[in-house]
Amino acid sequence: MPSPLVIFDLDGTLFDTAPDLMVSLNHTIGSIGLNPVHRDDMTFLVGRGARAMIGKALELHDTVVEDLELERLFTYFLDHYGESMPGSSKLYPGAADAMNRLAAAGISMAVCTNKTESMAVKLLELSGLMPHFAAVTGGNTFAVRKPDPEHLLRTIDMANGSPSSSLMIGDSVADIAAARNAGIPSIAVPFGYSDIAVEELGPDLVMSHYDQLTPELVDRMLGTG
Repeated sequence: MPSPLVIFDLDGTLFDTAPDLMVSLNHTIGSIGLNPVHRDDMTFLVGRGARAMIGKALELHDTVVEDLELERLFTYFLDHYGESMPGSSKLYPGAADAMNRLAAAGISMAVCTNKTESMAVKLLELSGLMPHFAAVTGGNTFAVRKPDPEHLLRTIDMANGSPSSSLMIGDSVADIAAARNAGIPSIAVPFGYSDIAVEELGPDLVMSHYDQLTPELVDRMLGTG
């Protein structure tokens, strides 16, 4: 039987990346003369990947661009964001210790994020965390992305896990919906970028701090403890 697998979202779940995303987003929309967005806007903007984030920023400014221009802005954003990584992005308190606890207990880990895969891998590599993860998939790894459950299920497969022994941790409706649709339990964190209270997303558990993430909790949620 596969070992337990804990799958993390990235932005707003493992890392507070909002400051760097906002800088690169403002750099991008500023190139077409739009005013900057603010930290309070990030709950609306983040969660579906960079291309969607740019689209939502344009929506905030009542601005419409052609598809070709949106692709240009997307590339412009990725270039700026990639060059500045890891910037001021930081792991949330207790996350590093939690991952060490899980690894010591033989629990596998993976990342399933709507962030572009290359950007996710680069952030994890620069932060020294890649060895923790059996698989890292992004919003462009497959033809689908969260909340489509196939994104999550294919991540589990790449990590040599099983849905029956997997658990999703995220901060957004895309994370919790993907887990629900894939038939796996979910934990929501309230310190991320959801624009509604995470309790309303219907997770199996709300975890306010990574100190709560223990092998015992994983076992209980998977029904193996």
